[in-house]
Amino acid sequence: MVVAGCSGGNGADGAVTDTKPGGPTTATAAQPGKYRTLREACGSVPRSMLKDLLPGAASLPEDQQAKAYDGTASVTYDTDRRVGCSWKAASPDASNQLMIDLERVVSYDPAVSDADRAREVYTTKETAAGLPASNASGTPSGTPTASGSGAGTGVGTGTDTALGTSPQTGAPSGSGTPSGTPSGTPSGDTTPDGLEPRVLDSPGDNAFLDDVLARAGAAAQRRTVSVVFRTSNVIVTVRYTEQSAHLAVVPDSEELQDKARRLAETLNEQLNE
Repeated sequence: MVVAGCSGGNGADGAVTDTKPGGPTTATAAQPGKYRTLREACGSVPRSMLKDLLPGAASLPEDQQAKAYDGTASVTYDTDRRVGCSWKAASPDASNQLMIDLERVVSYDPAVSDADRAREVYTTKETAAGLPASNASGTPSGTPTASGSGAGTGVGTGTDTALGTSPQTGAPSGSGTPSGTPSGTPSGDTTPDGLEPRVLDSPGDNAFLDDVLARAGAAAQRRTVSVVFRTSNVIVTVRYTEQSAHLAVVPDSEELQDKARRLAETLNEQLNE
């Protein structure tokens, strides 16, 4: 009597055993990601940081001030996979917008770990940002501009889930500007030397910064600083924008970068708590 058997079966510890001719082989499934959930986004930015990032909120009536600091949650399909929040406030000197986005990447390929898949997604974002070649990592870069490309740092690039809306996006810095004095530098400024879009040593396993200066409408100057970093299988984007209310004033690159980087470091610390 002939007994038919299966050609393969499940081995121990998630391994798959193949009993094809030539002897059994064992392939170990890739490890799942370090992070299985995400924390609520709008409560992730400390109030002290929001006060520094949104100076215009301080002059609002109490109820409007509370609303400004509460932020607006991003619309997502699965809060275990993606969360985000945005804030905005205006003062006589400038208007500010802040956005944070956190994505937990999951690999659907058993041979590719969640962290490796997240690295691929991060690399796509860094490449799309078009960092100057001297400031990029080993990934191909696009054509650099004097004040950054502005591409590729938005939410939804190379991801498995999407936001229903795309909000716009820092932390306290030791330097500020006196009350009533327009912040920034004279018109015509580009990103100063040493502050160009570039790869960062921290936070997380991989990180880069983009800095884009543009005119909003006919005259107003607007600067957007984005910090994108990866920690294991989570990718975080911080986007901080300031638009000057004074035609001859350019939002200060160093100050905005400092605030955005400090917030990114804080979010990374929260992920590792």
